[in-house]
Amino acid sequence: MAGSRKSGHGKTGSQAPLFGDAYERASRMLPILGEQKDIHYYATTAKNVLNGPEVTGMGFWSINPYVGCAFGCAYCYARYAHRYVMERAASDDRMETGLSAHYESMPPWLAFERNIFVKHNAPELLARTLRHGSDKHLGLLRGEAILIGSATDPYQPAERRFRVTRRILEVLADHPGLKIRIITKSPLVTRDIDLLSRIGRHSDLNIHISLITLRRDLARKLEPRSPTPEARVRALGRLREAGIDAGINCMPVLPGITDNPSDLDALVKRVAEAGATYVGACVLRLQSAARERYLPFIAQEFPHLEARYRNTYARSYQAGDRYRAGLAAFFAETCRKYKVDGWARETMEDREPGEKEESPVWETREEGETREGNKTGEEALDERLAPPEQLTLRLEGSR
Repeated sequence: MAGSRKSGHGKTGSQAPLFGDAYERASRMLPILGEQKDIHYYATTAKNVLNGPEVTGMGFWSINPYVGCAFGCAYCYARYAHRYVMERAASDDRMETGLSAHYESMPPWLAFERNIFVKHNAPELLARTLRHGSDKHLGLLRGEAILIGSATDPYQPAERRFRVTRRILEVLADHPGLKIRIITKSPLVTRDIDLLSRIGRHSDLNIHISLITLRRDLARKLEPRSPTPEARVRALGRLREAGIDAGINCMPVLPGITDNPSDLDALVKRVAEAGATYVGACVLRLQSAARERYLPFIAQEFPHLEARYRNTYARSYQAGDRYRAGLAAFFAETCRKYKVDGWARETMEDREPGEKEESPVWETREEGETREGNKTGEEALDERLAPPEQLTLRLEGSR
């Protein structure tokens, strides 16, 4: 029988490993590719790199060159993907000693930032997947979009060394007629202007640069290892000078933290001056994986907002309809003022079945709280209360 053999005593047993148990286990380990301060990089062999709409749950295909992200944004929604990779590696006994120790000692949200998995074979796998005439290739030629960076930043620090994203772009450059979107916070994207320009000549390409505030001190608190706001605006300008379609994702807007109208107005004005082709906005959504990290972060860094956040997101992963409508109206007006295309998500199109809309907590003052006028973005953050009806009053005042 295959996989078994007769022992010297006439009993059937499992075949012993050819080179011994220790060697066989070592051959399964995820090899460590390098270290950077407290971040470790591991090679992983992807079985699939182009995930369809049935996987993403959205109307696009996704490519993620890495699992995990070193930028450490407190609000990141993509931490769930990293947990699955760690759990699979543990169940398959593929963790080397250091990774195993991290798995057992680190909370999942921190492991997402400190253990980065590099899909070293992603470009070759994508080339095979997109062979001319394949079902996936034909679907993409019909106008279905590819999003690079839906669950990780494709230009995080790992890319400077491993260049997986660049090699993926080299593959896509050989397939004209595609619709490609890239999301990143990093000015490293400008390294690939040569490739992006080449792709843009025969495919529909757009770069989305994530930027939620112009305030460096606030960005450092919310996105501790991300590039500075100034660096992102400069990257936007360089992309536009090269003729590449590029805009800004002001996502997520964080209630009480980044939604001060004067701050948002300054952001739209600055990126419009840099040539942004659009500005998009979306209020914070707190799914379970993001909630586990973000709410404790709020309790530590913005304790005066903790109760409001817990109340607002107690029964839903979204803020109230009224708040989101106010944000949409504000962005529409502000983008018109600075002559840049803009939009903001405000509907509950993806509400879970039976989910009830939460009370608009951000429009209600605590008992005994005094109303203050809007303070400027230059004032110390901790001196500001949650914005009392800032955006909603803007909407109501226009009626």
